[in-house]
Amino acid sequence: MFGLAILFGSVVGFALGLTGGGGGVFAVPLLVYGLAVAPREAVGISLAAVGGTALFGAVPRLLRGDVELRTGILFAVAGMIGAPVGSYLLTLIPEQVLLLMFATLMSVVAQRMWAKAKNPSLPSGVCITESQVGRDPSACQRDEDGKLRLTSRCARLLILVGLMTGVLSGMFGVGGGFVIVPALVLFSGMAIHRAVATSLFVIVLISISGVASHLTNGNALSLETTLQFLVGGFEGMWLGGIVAKRLKGPTLQKTFSVAVVLVAAFVIFKAMVN
Repeated sequence: MFGLAILFGSVVGFALGLTGGGGGVFAVPLLVYGLAVAPREAVGISLAAVGGTALFGAVPRLLRGDVELRTGILFAVAGMIGAPVGSYLLTLIPEQVLLLMFATLMSVVAQRMWAKAKNPSLPSGVCITESQVGRDPSACQRDEDGKLRLTSRCARLLILVGLMTGVLSGMFGVGGGFVIVPALVLFSGMAIHRAVATSLFVIVLISISGVASHLTNGNALSLETTLQFLVGGFEGMWLGGIVAKRLKGPTLQKTFSVAVVLVAAFVIFKAMVN
């Protein structure tokens, strides 16, 4: 059990370091079918592990000034409100149905990653600044210095997407990076490298809210398994980052997508058999 928890944590961390997001979808299946953890407890462990791994990546980016704090805090506050809602919904859903829903979520993640690999320009979505001719197609605009104009319409949109991300995190134990990064790029016009950094910052805060709600609702959370998963996650993220520099992005994303589909198919099979 000790070695497996670290190994599985490293798989999740490796996927995060390799693709920059989405690795959290592996955590729950590995915990449930690899370590025989109950699905609801697996969600809590996944939240804590993904949040801790995200913190490992967010701190240096925060110190470098890559995180757009104002936008990230707005997004995170909304997500922290949504996470308890997701945790509450988790208590109402039968475990077999939860696993089937999770497999569906994994399929959506795989489809998005595959589409982005085929067309690396997606999502582009950088907003037209105020000084440029043409109507801004998004709800948010940036001035010539790249600073976000946080209008009421823009704030409502970011809050709505943040709430949805929080609900997903609370229900399935995922960090939500596969939602947060494209949302920040498409809806706020944020540059991709800042979106990744800001996403990690948001994931940390949403995970804290999700874990707190998970415990408040009376769900179990093995501290030993969580810590082992975290240790593996740190090692895996470091290794994934090294490998990612040597391989082409589209190849990585397609490989990741195929792996996610295979795991999703396995989860559906096991849920239907049981």
